[in-house]
Amino acid sequence: MPSAKGTALITGASSGIGAIYADRLARRGFDLVLVARGKEALATVAGTITDTTGRAVKTVRADLGNSEDLHRVEAILNDNPDITMLVNNAGVGSVEPLLKAKVDDMERMIEINVVALTRLVYAAVPGFVERKHGTIINLASALALAPGMFN
Repeated sequence: MPSAKGTALITGASSGIGAIYADRLARRGFDLVLVARGKEALATVAGTITDTTGRAVKTVRADLGNSEDLHRVEAILNDNPDITMLVNNAGVGSVEPLLKAKVDDMERMIEINVVALTRLVYAAVPGFVERKHGTIINLASALALAPGMFN
């Protein structure tokens, strides 16, 4: 039986802030769909959360910089009416000065940090509006506050 609070889909959930959000939301009564690149790390986080909270946790191994993987996650948001929250936490950054950074790496950063986030919001919103309920949380690194630091 699904949670009365619904299900939260969290990207970048295999470590750091994403894993913390997953734990805290499960403790507040949400079931979870955890999305990240690392299958083993996802399984570890999911197992710990299930053991400590009893919540249902599904894992999805996906690289949001890969369009096929991104489309799979979009389909989950489109097709699962139990999802009541989207936490866009996945992201990458650059530590190279602009003149040393590879343009392909910058393009990948934009694909993950901007394009994937935007597409997932667009996938979630129609269902949230139809059900008159839903929450979107978009997270960013504190480095976003100091863009001149590296470039």
